[in-house]
Amino acid sequence: MNQDWQNFLSTQGAHLQDSVVQHFGDAAAERIATRDGAIRCDLSQFGLLKVTGEDAQSFLQNLLSNDIREVTANRAQLSSFNNAKGRMLASMLIWRDGNDYVLQLHHSLCEAIRKKLSMYVLRSKVKVLDVSNELLCLGVAGTDSLKTLQALYPALPQQTMDVVMQSEDIILCREANRFQITTTPQRAIELWQALSALRAVGSSCWDWLDIRAGVPFVQVATLEAFVPQMLNFEVIGGVNFKKGCYPGQEVVARMHYLGKASRRMYLAHLDDATEAKAGDSLFSTASADQSCGTVVAAQPSPNGGIDLLVVVQTASHESASVHLGKIDGPQLQFQALPYALP
Repeated sequence: MNQDWQNFLSTQGAHLQDSVVQHFGDAAAERIATRDGAIRCDLSQFGLLKVTGEDAQSFLQNLLSNDIREVTANRAQLSSFNNAKGRMLASMLIWRDGNDYVLQLHHSLCEAIRKKLSMYVLRSKVKVLDVSNELLCLGVAGTDSLKTLQALYPALPQQTMDVVMQSEDIILCREANRFQITTTPQRAIELWQALSALRAVGSSCWDWLDIRAGVPFVQVATLEAFVPQMLNFEVIGGVNFKKGCYPGQEVVARMHYLGKASRRMYLAHLDDATEAKAGDSLFSTASADQSCGTVVAAQPSPNGGIDLLVVVQTASHESASVHLGKIDGPQLQFQALPYALP
C-alpha cells in the first residue's frame, strides 16, 4: 500500500493489518451498512500489475484465458492465468489505462505473477510492472452511493464491466450499484473526503459483496487448486473458447467440449462456524474418508454466521450434506448464486 495513503487512512480511523484495512472501529456495523446502506472502502486486498508496451495486447492474448482484444477503453473483463495443466495461477479483473492493461489480482499473488508473466516476455516489446503503490482502487456500493457518485462524475458506467474514464479516474461498474474507482494516491485522498456521506468500511465488506455476486479471486491458499470451470469462469465471462492457444487451453477446452465439470463453485452459509478461510477442506456424507471440496472465499455475514464460496463435487452438492473441516464439522447451507450454472 502507498505509504501516504496508508497514513491518511490511519488518520481516518482505519485499523490495518498487513497493509489491508480490517475495519474502521465497528466491523459488525460496517457489515450491516454494506448490506443495507451505502459504503466506501479501500481495495488494497488487491494488487495491480500494469502491462505496457506495443506488444502488450498480443502478449496477454497468448497467456490468458479470455480474449484480451475485447478489453477496450469502455469495457473490462475477467480472465485467468493458468499453468500447463489448466490449473489457475491467478484470477484477475482487467481494464485499459490508455494503451496499457491493468491487471487486478489478490495482493498475495501480485509479485509471483509479475515474475511469472515476465518469464514469457522474451523478445516481446512489453514490460510487466507492479503499480500497486502508484495506483489505488476505491470501492463504492449501495443505492444511495449512486447519487453521491453522480455529483462527482457526469457520466457513470451503466452495465457490469462497463468502464468510463474521467480525467485521471477510471470508473468500473462491477454490478448494479457497485463501482470501483482507480486513481492516484493524491487523488484518492480527495475522493475519499468527497465521498464522506458514505460509510467507511473494511476491505472484507467488499470481499463479502464479491462472494454474494459469485465472483472468486484465487489466493495463495488456493493456488493451482482449480481449473476455470470449477470457479464458474465460463459462466461469469472469464473464458473465451474461440480465442486460440494459451497455457492450459487444451485442458480447459476439453472439459468444455467433451466433458462435464465434476466440481463446481457454489454459494453457501454457515450458522455455527467461528472461522472459515480460503483453502479449508470440506467433507460430505457421500465420501467421508476424503475431502469433497475446498473453500474459495469466506467472510462474516451481516446476518450472522459466515458466507462462503466453495468448490464441491457436484454429486455431494446434489445428494449429501457437506461439512467444514471434518465430517462432523459445521454443515453448509447452500444458497442460490445470482447466475445459473450449466
